[in-house]
Amino acid sequence: MVKKKRVESIIVVDDSPDTLEVLHRSIEHMGFSVNSCESAEEAINLLKENRVDLVITDYHMPFVGGLDLIKHVREFYPNTEVMMITGYASVEGAVEAIKAGAEEYLAKPFTDDELEQAIERSLEKLSIRADKKNDPADDISGKYGLIEESDGMQKVSGLIKKAAGSELPLLLTGEPGSGKEFAARIIHYESSRSNYPFVVINCRSIPESILENELFGYVKSTQDEDRARDEKGSCQGRAAQPGLLELAGKGTVYLNEISYTSLAVQVKLLDVLAKNELTCVGDNTTRSIGCRIIASSSKDLIAMAGKGLFREDLFFQLNVINIAIPPLRERKKDIMPLCTEQLTRESRALGHNNPTAISDEAARLLLLYDWPGNTGELIDLMSALAAKVEGKRVEVSDLPRCMRFLRDVENELNKSLHEIEVEHVREVLQSCDGNKTRAAQILGIDRKTLRDKLDRQEK
Repeated sequence: MVKKKRVESIIVVDDSPDTLEVLHRSIEHMGFSVNSCESAEEAINLLKENRVDLVITDYHMPFVGGLDLIKHVREFYPNTEVMMITGYASVEGAVEAIKAGAEEYLAKPFTDDELEQAIERSLEKLSIRADKKNDPADDISGKYGLIEESDGMQKVSGLIKKAAGSELPLLLTGEPGSGKEFAARIIHYESSRSNYPFVVINCRSIPESILENELFGYVKSTQDEDRARDEKGSCQGRAAQPGLLELAGKGTVYLNEISYTSLAVQVKLLDVLAKNELTCVGDNTTRSIGCRIIASSSKDLIAMAGKGLFREDLFFQLNVINIAIPPLRERKKDIMPLCTEQLTRESRALGHNNPTAISDEAARLLLLYDWPGNTGELIDLMSALAAKVEGKRVEVSDLPRCMRFLRDVENELNKSLHEIEVEHVREVLQSCDGNKTRAAQILGIDRKTLRDKLDRQEK
């Protein structure tokens, strides 16, 4: 079933007719208005005559390639987002696309879900830029959907505004799923760097050797060149592949979970922060960089520094500005607004005519729950509930077992000791099919005591 028609307009560009047809059909099925082009020239002509929200282009095409098309869109159509797709996935291709101005990069083959998620992220970035341009008011909560009913998040909101107006390094701390990357994105888009890339590097999931190459760049070498390097101690004269810190230009580089970097990488990051320059892996020459670094950690970096697992001097370089995102269990006032907003958004995305609501009893349990996964867990749950209840009201029975259990525990705490004893005796007797001798053994009392208890219950 095709999703409800959306207002966004998309151009998809690929020189392969078969690929173009598949992409066109998939994107149209998602509910978007889509035009197909077999060349960059055709896409440029369409852009002249139509309002376009997103251009999705292949990397390798004859005559005018995907990178050239991205540069053209960035120069002449600031209200159009761009996304790169390619069947030749590589670090070099990704960083070239980022440098040209693409904030999304998809390697073939990809699933329809991955394509749709990339499109949604691109359109969200476009919306954020438009909101910032059209709404000069200093209200980040309205622009970005930042919920700040609680005192803790009101403090965070104020710090985000100050950080956006600064060029200093920044450290975001908080539990996993608390919204550190979301805060970093707001800071970037509210800053003077908003027209440049926001580059996310997940330090936790990238092996050390690859992470070092991606961050600082590297020099390609053959075995003969490696031998020469060992003899001379230098790689000068060979072309270096720039890293993301350099290719981000004047944008923002977000180092997610920096605690997972090695001490060797930390030393090089310290030089970057202190001198605004770096040295490529395998090279002796330095390169200037102009990006801002925002780092995050869900671990205690000071405690790690005390154990020799994180450089203390790097911590102090990053911690010039610190924003601690409170866990959701300490933001009780934010829970229901977050649930309602996310549930409404997901319901509309699924094409439901009526936004999904939450019953009072279900809302009470959502507030009782501790949310160990924080806002990430909440968003996932609301997405699942929107699909499950299909525009109807969320009841207690729709909630996960861990939340329904809270009501049972609460009910037990409101009962007297006598009431709990009566229920327990009845349940044990029922489990023994009325065998009082066996029930007495389980309860740890004699048969006469059990009979007396049963007589009192009947009275």
